Amino acid sequence: MFDQFPWIVGLTICCYVIQLLSITASERPNRITPVTILIENSPMSRKLVILTEGHTDPHTAKTASSVVRYRRDEVVALLDSTQAGRTTDELLGVGDDLPIVATLAEAVGANTLLLGIAPPGGKIPPPWRAIILEAIAKGMDIVAGLHDFLTDDSEFVAAAEQYGVTLTDVRKNDEHDIARRVGIRSDCLRVLTVGHDCSIGKMVTSIELANALRERGNKTKFIATGQTGIMIEGDGCPIDRVIADFVSGAVEKMILEHQHNDILMVEGQGSLVHPSYSAVTLGLIHGCLPQAMILCYEVGRERVTGVEHVKIPPLAKVRELNEMMASVTQPSRVIGVSMNSRRVSAADAEAERERVRAELGLPVCDVFRHGPDELVEAILEFQRGEAWKATGESTLCN
Repeated sequence: MFDQFPWIVGLTICCYVIQLLSITASERPNRITPVTILIENSPMSRKLVILTEGHTDPHTAKTASSVVRYRRDEVVALLDSTQAGRTTDELLGVGDDLPIVATLAEAVGANTLLLGIAPPGGKIPPPWRAIILEAIAKGMDIVAGLHDFLTDDSEFVAAAEQYGVTLTDVRKNDEHDIARRVGIRSDCLRVLTVGHDCSIGKMVTSIELANALRERGNKTKFIATGQTGIMIEGDGCPIDRVIADFVSGAVEKMILEHQHNDILMVEGQGSLVHPSYSAVTLGLIHGCLPQAMILCYEVGRERVTGVEHVKIPPLAKVRELNEMMASVTQPSRVIGVSMNSRRVSAADAEAERERVRAELGLPVCDVFRHGPDELVEAILEFQRGEAWKATGESTLCN
């Protein structure tokens, strides 16, 4: 029949394309979280008030800190009645005179409430429910990166429908593909940040290095693998919310999607030596197949966060473990160290920097205190060599 009436085929295809284009962004099946659409469609109109009530410190409020650092123009204020009248620079070290307010009414011009903390387990603090509902009633969209989904909460959903606002769960995804290691470019340099613990600066190190590499004319992409990175970059995959079998596959998809770049700076998650999060770390390593790694650590941290009865191994051991796990099918090595020296003086930071340089024989710097140039040079020097370029054949390394 179609041979006799070819116009039917054309009409059918046109109708199908129109139907696809009419599907809303939230209905399209993809791995990119809804926050991608929110950022890409209205970067100038989105004005954030970031909720950190009772938790405005650099560790717990790391999401708030990073959004303020990298998307300052979108942020109106932080909301924390226990710290009202102070500034984000005082408490978080970023944002200059960005105010901390006590009520939503004081965040004039804000149209979106962003939940700005990353607590263990990703739970919404019970006292925050009333604030979220108040924001919805004021017509504000809500963005959250927690494991507790706004869109699974019947009270929040009903309120959002009543007031016509959008609930965005950055961690929500439907990943279901396994890694295949097919089609990966051998001449795309993949650099992964790894660490001796969680919450030590793997994301900011990746962003700072990606930005610095781009400024030098290198075609570089930051690969976001956590909720805060996604909020900043506008795309990515929250791998700590992906079913275990599909973690490597989810990461591999991002590599395949962005390997037209010369360098991929991949955001690390957790740590191989962290009892709670090591599975995510290993899946990420095997999914992105890094040829090089930047080892991140915090000066003075000796115990694993959240399980303080577990001691963090020496940096040399952490380096060895990461190189072993990353070199299963191709050579991979740590080429530099990113130190987080926020808790020590400049003099103590410099002494620690020299100590680690001598111990590991690698370039070391704090990307904020010293700037990222030393690590950027390490990446570019590594790239100029030819040894890192794999043959494309996936076999066990000797």
